[in-house]
Amino acid sequence: MTTLSGNHLIEQLQWRYAVKKFETLKISAQDWKVLEDALILSPSSYGLQPWKFIVVTNSGVKKQLRPVSWGQSQIEDCSQLVVFAARKTMDEAYVQKFINRIVDVRKIDPASIEFYKNMILGDVVKGERNKIAHEWATRQCYIAIGNLMTAAAVLGIDTCPLEGIEPPKYDEILGLKNSEYATVVACAVGYRSAEDKYASAPKVRFEKKDVIQEV
Repeated sequence: MTTLSGNHLIEQLQWRYAVKKFETLKISAQDWKVLEDALILSPSSYGLQPWKFIVVTNSGVKKQLRPVSWGQSQIEDCSQLVVFAARKTMDEAYVQKFINRIVDVRKIDPASIEFYKNMILGDVVKGERNKIAHEWATRQCYIAIGNLMTAAAVLGIDTCPLEGIEPPKYDEILGLKNSEYATVVACAVGYRSAEDKYASAPKVRFEKKDVIQEV
């Protein structure tokens, strides 16, 4: 198995920042496929993947989204705008769909993971977590957006996470209003502009001793 060197990974994480101004250069189909695969491979609690990733490339849709995104130019200028939508509820049908997928991919007897299915149901459907299903799913979306930004940085592709958006308006524009999903956060993906002054600004982080505690 080929792995990245530790130095290269840290260099790319130092290189990345929340881009304020994008070039209109498009990401190649090959690189975008890698990023889509990285999204799909994002970890989630139980592996349930309670999310949907809406990839916006249509300039007309981007134009509609910009006014409900604090007018941020990244919305229109980026190559792809990824909108992270979380499930509003968790039900037995969704859990069963996931169990069926496990059975299909791993070629196993459904009875062999009946205990796992019941454990999930007891927590996210029949348990207390069901009362905060959307909040729980929202947390999973933040795992995915972090995974996307790291994967992009490794490829030398820029990102900007965007919480300065109006999720209900996004839901209307993207046709999510009456669906099982609701917008949580977005991420612009593309290439930084040479005019973005923040590209050369030193990265500011607290010292390691202030944020890492060993026990």
